[in-house]
Amino acid sequence: MIFVTLGSQKFQFNRILKEIDYLIEKNVIQEKVFAQIGASTYSPKLYEYKNFLNQNEFNQIMNQSSLVITHAGTGAIITALKSHKKVIAIPRLCKYNEHVDDHQLQILEVFTSQNYIYGITDIKKLEEALIAIKKKNFCEFKSNNLKFLEDLEKELL
Repeated sequence: MIFVTLGSQKFQFNRILKEIDYLIEKNVIQEKVFAQIGASTYSPKLYEYKNFLNQNEFNQIMNQSSLVITHAGTGAIITALKSHKKVIAIPRLCKYNEHVDDHQLQILEVFTSQNYIYGITDIKKLEEALIAIKKKNFCEFKSNNLKFLEDLEKELL
């Protein structure tokens, strides 16, 4: 199953939802898709969705999925990586009223350059990404929270 998760912020991300409908219609995506669409105003036509999921629902769907397609927010990416899922991330862009700025481009670049995810900036590259990710191996994500806390503690002492 493919899990599409678009976060819980007040911004829509209709582009990705429409592209997934298109790829299902075109038979590029053949497996089941479920989306948590957040504040998006587009209602998917060819796959199940819910605006928001509670934590139990989210975890259950994440566990059932083999692939996560998400916006390039750190929370969504890290949650998927900690669940050992392959991730395709697409940044929300200001020019489409998907966010207040384009900071997700920088997040995408960091995670992609470290070979944790498959990042794309052009929604029309999603088909290519879906094909390529099946054969791609990624680095295992390791949180650096403990190192950060140790460094912070040293600074404070």
